[in-house]
Amino acid sequence: MRIVKAAVLVAALAIVPVAAQAQAKHAAPAAKKSSVASHTTAGTVKSSSDSSLVITKGGKDQTFALNSSTEKTGAIENGAHVTVHYTMDGKSMVATAVTVQPEKPKTPKGKK
Repeated sequence: MRIVKAAVLVAALAIVPVAAQAQAKHAAPAAKKSSVASHTTAGTVKSSSDSSLVITKGGKDQTFALNSSTEKTGAIENGAHVTVHYTMDGKSMVATAVTVQPEKPKTPKGKK
């Protein structure tokens, strides 16, 4: 009887790591964060406020919602060239990051 109990105990201990490993494999996909499609665009600032940003790109205006988690790099002023990273929330474009691009140095005409 002791041998049977010992064999059952050894078999049970051998199965536990296999079951735990199988459970971990099934849990891994659930742990993945659902990714929201992010987009990037660039244009010239037409207007901005604490809650919105309007840029002009190719003659068309694009309006983005800004919130407290929007990362802002540089001074967002009218006429500044910016790159906007955003996600879609329904039909609204919500900016996740706005980066002001530095102005290119102007070279005098006729001189190299």
